[in-house]
Amino acid sequence: RDTKAEQSLWSMAKIQPLAAAASLCSSDDHRSQQGRQLAYTVWMKSLVFNGNGCTVYDPDGAVAFRVDNYGCRGGREVFFMDRQGNALIRIRRKGFGMFRRWEVCRCAHNGGQEEEATPWFTVRRAEKGGATMAMHGGAGTCYTIDGCSARKSEYRVRGVDGAVVAEVARKQTAAGVVLGEDVLTLKVAPEVDHLLFLGLVVVRGLINRSL
Repeated sequence: RDTKAEQSLWSMAKIQPLAAAASLCSSDDHRSQQGRQLAYTVWMKSLVFNGNGCTVYDPDGAVAFRVDNYGCRGGREVFFMDRQGNALIRIRRKGFGMFRRWEVCRCAHNGGQEEEATPWFTVRRAEKGGATMAMHGGAGTCYTIDGCSARKSEYRVRGVDGAVVAEVARKQTAAGVVLGEDVLTLKVAPEVDHLLFLGLVVVRGLINRSL
């Protein structure tokens, strides 16, 4: 018997009791959910045995997105994929020291063939353990992340006006039980691109080497 596989399935059922392990979510589902606030569950573990990464469940408990990083934690390049393994976002670490940045590209598909990734946004470390995000070709910072420390599970993403547009906290069950530090809830405002903020969660994980 595959004890490791059984433990993984048990953990998934504990995180998402709606039979998430057997559910599928298409790569187009996130677009149909735009315009309303959603709460995603982010499990900072890969579904691949001995791999690093994370798994994202949609509000209905279905596995929606995943990152499988086969290298070391905080790798130089990772892909954010849908459940079927189609790359949606490519994230590359560039530079060194205080000049380090994470460049994010959006991947497109045409007839099953992956097209060249399109530059989307860049994330850089900021003062007081935070980070800033600027869109490709933009004039300056669009969003800031309050807190990128590996010691903190909770953090918020703010717009240029200081308003919170997304926040991450440890997941709490309906019975009020707070799950482990690697099980998070991402709440996203209805008027923004949810995929962008899912990408930011992955970048933040790469910054503090939690995936």
